[in-house]
Amino acid sequence: MKNKKHIHYFIAVTLALVGIANLQSCSKKLDDAYLNPNNPVEGAIEAILPNVINQMTSTAAPPTGGGGGSYGPATDAVNLAKYIQWWGTNTSGNLYDQLGGVFATTSDVTGNVWAMHYYGIGPNAKYIISRGIEQKKWDYVGVAHAIFAWSWLVTTEQYGEVIMRQAFDTERQQFDYDSQADVFDSVRVMCDNAIAYLNRTDGAVSATNLKYGDNYFYGGDVNKWKKFVYAVKAKTYAHLSHKAIYTSRNFADSVIKYCDLSVTSNADNAVQKWVGGNFSGTNNFYGPYRNNIATLRQSSYIANLLTGTDTESPFSGVFDPRTPYLINENPNGTFRGVQPALGSTGLGLNDQPRNYWRAPYASIAVTADSGRYIFNNLAPFPLLTASEMLFTKAEAALRKGNRALALSTYKRAIELNFEMLKTQYQSRIPWASLITPATEAAYMTNPKVMPADANGLTLSHIMLQKYIALYGYGFSETWTDMRRYRYLDLDQEKGKKVYAGFTLPTTIHIFNAGKLPYRCRPRYNSEYLYNIPALQKIGALASDYHTKEHWFMQP
Repeated sequence: MKNKKHIHYFIAVTLALVGIANLQSCSKKLDDAYLNPNNPVEGAIEAILPNVINQMTSTAAPPTGGGGGSYGPATDAVNLAKYIQWWGTNTSGNLYDQLGGVFATTSDVTGNVWAMHYYGIGPNAKYIISRGIEQKKWDYVGVAHAIFAWSWLVTTEQYGEVIMRQAFDTERQQFDYDSQADVFDSVRVMCDNAIAYLNRTDGAVSATNLKYGDNYFYGGDVNKWKKFVYAVKAKTYAHLSHKAIYTSRNFADSVIKYCDLSVTSNADNAVQKWVGGNFSGTNNFYGPYRNNIATLRQSSYIANLLTGTDTESPFSGVFDPRTPYLINENPNGTFRGVQPALGSTGLGLNDQPRNYWRAPYASIAVTADSGRYIFNNLAPFPLLTASEMLFTKAEAALRKGNRALALSTYKRAIELNFEMLKTQYQSRIPWASLITPATEAAYMTNPKVMPADANGLTLSHIMLQKYIALYGYGFSETWTDMRRYRYLDLDQEKGKKVYAGFTLPTTIHIFNAGKLPYRCRPRYNSEYLYNIPALQKIGALASDYHTKEHWFMQP
């Protein structure tokens, strides 16, 4: 037995790295001697790209079979979004409700982004790049670079040190970890490469042909892919806001520059679309067909922010007309949520919110597809939106001291989120609860939401509105934001918590040793089976490894 130098690809399904370290296969001589005519050695890159894109939210094995389980950020967010209190479990005592993390057991929970990157996206993106260059399909090469850059950034921000230089080396059985600083730098290089290829119009570049592989994301629109790339690059600067280099190298200017080049209208939003049917991979991960979130219930934190009952929030006393679009009312018509690790404790029977598919609180049965917002089978799932990028720009402008730009950008970001909800997620909203021009205007002109003077704008305004706008889909970005502010940090200018009203669970898991979670452990079914020496070097064998701060958080 020896490591195989050529990875075979099947149409619409990835058969690549099972992790990153267990890359052994049978001899290539056997492959050459007994070729299977039903298993093409070389797949068309047009047929491989759809599954690569699908990995960016949460993929599943296609109807033809093969290819593992559900990988991607949406899968991990089921548990990890309890850290940021998007939702909680409908019963008490859950590990993630208590801010705990997986120890070095046999569990792959929270390892789905790792699998997405090293198993799904990475080897296939590299294949598309190499074959695309040979075929002079520069648009496919550019798109693969764009996805790979995004995947590296999401992966390092979830896990910290990752394997980069030695990744995908099929001659190795153990792999060394690289620093997060090196990964950030490499992501910027990948972004530059993506733009260079996407700018090319020679060779076999064809919008029609690109659409074959990109029909349900950007529809083969190269200009939208360029904006996606600039958004990724903007994040590599924005997420370093707490480091000394952010100020010394004027990173705020870089954030603003690349945000302006990125997604600035909802027409350019990066959105995963679904065709439905009786296959997991063609339905929204959060819809009832795939039955992945039956035990989740909205948190009291999001409910209180939206309804104005969070007394610490700048928006205290203001009801947000987006509320019925994003979360569900309870039997008495009000909006409440669960507190971390407490389930329904403290909630009367009529105060318990419906689940995300509109069934009673206690129900975990799959119901009819009546979920609102992103919680139904065919709901478009945003990956990156104009609203997100404008909030990112607003934060940078405020840090730079350009308060007028910060306020105008902040306002536009909220307007774009309203627009997205009204145009994409209006179905199933009761007529009486629809956003109207009057209700939107009343909210947007309320001085608690929109300060009359730019000097009244705070980090809390920006970060809390971004939290609301990204609710449900922007987990990776929101968790990175909250970690940048260590969940409970004060706005130094105002002396109040940036995430106003955010409180920790009454019980934090014993594995944490009193600390908060900042990262995930690498995926068990690769690293903890095959790569122990490298894990030991980065401290990943410790029971509290998930509380180790990231490089991007530190000065």
